[in-house]
Amino acid sequence: MSILEKIETLKQQASEHIIDQQEKVEEFRLKFLSKKGELNELFEEFKKVSGEEKKELGKQLNILRQQIESLYNDAKEKFSSTEKKFSANADETLPVNAYKIGSLHPISIVKNDIISIFEKIGFNVENGPEIEDDWHNFTALNFAENHPARDMQDTFFVEKKPKGNFALRTHTSSVQVRLMEYTKPPIRALMPGRVYRNEDVSARSNCFFHQIEGLYIDENVSFADLKQTLYYFVSQFFGEREIRFRPSYFPFTEPSAEMDIYLGTATEQDKRLTKGTGWLEILGCGMVDPNVLENCGIDSSKYTGYAFGMGIDRITMLRYGIKDIRQMFENDVRFLEQF
Repeated sequence: MSILEKIETLKQQASEHIIDQQEKVEEFRLKFLSKKGELNELFEEFKKVSGEEKKELGKQLNILRQQIESLYNDAKEKFSSTEKKFSANADETLPVNAYKIGSLHPISIVKNDIISIFEKIGFNVENGPEIEDDWHNFTALNFAENHPARDMQDTFFVEKKPKGNFALRTHTSSVQVRLMEYTKPPIRALMPGRVYRNEDVSARSNCFFHQIEGLYIDENVSFADLKQTLYYFVSQFFGEREIRFRPSYFPFTEPSAEMDIYLGTATEQDKRLTKGTGWLEILGCGMVDPNVLENCGIDSSKYTGYAFGMGIDRITMLRYGIKDIRQMFENDVRFLEQF
């Protein structure tokens, strides 16, 4: 191919080169105008041309260079103007984008995944204080005066007074009470958070852990609604699993149940987690007791509701195969970097 033909080909390539974003301006320069670009290669080849052809080819090369430089400068100016326009309209009071350092804790990852699943079916997130009074932590939830959970062996009391005790909350159900007191039904909410119980620290339990509870109150809510909600959660989080409900007892729900998923006994880990049965308990649930609704100022003759609660720590251990719950709270970077 002659130099003249190469000039025409390069002219066509440059004019057809698409520059539709900032990054492609530099791409254009490197391809056509850099020291190793195609235009410079033509000029190197031009040096070997005989004297008779140099005048005409030199003229054509200079025209080509001017055209390519014009295309480059126009594109550069176009995107430079766009950036200036954006800068002029930018809100300079907004915080800068900080460097992302570190990663999410495995418990936070699992908590966010659970919240995301329930948000898709209309649940919103509610929070409350970790230090609670007796009413919100026990009495409003139908705990009898002599209930074992009120005992010092189970509860970390912060302050004991004749008019009422204050303690580190033993469950996030206290947030449900606060929500029901100040919100008219329908209510559909999740309550994630840290809770505290006076238990021995071991590979399977700790004196603090993380819960996430759900509450739905409206007219004509039934146990069937609860089951379908939990079927949906299990299918989204664990995949298709066999599920069973077992009768249970909780002071604040009636009827109450515990839900198990079937892991099987194919592996040693499954056998250990399920104690050889293949079934693993993942949450407790039930219909909100009418007494609890009345305690919170909700008409139990008009409204019904369900509640459920699960331990995030145990589910995190199950998902990632963590054998010792204490590893998640020792801040060992070698452990946390795995997530």
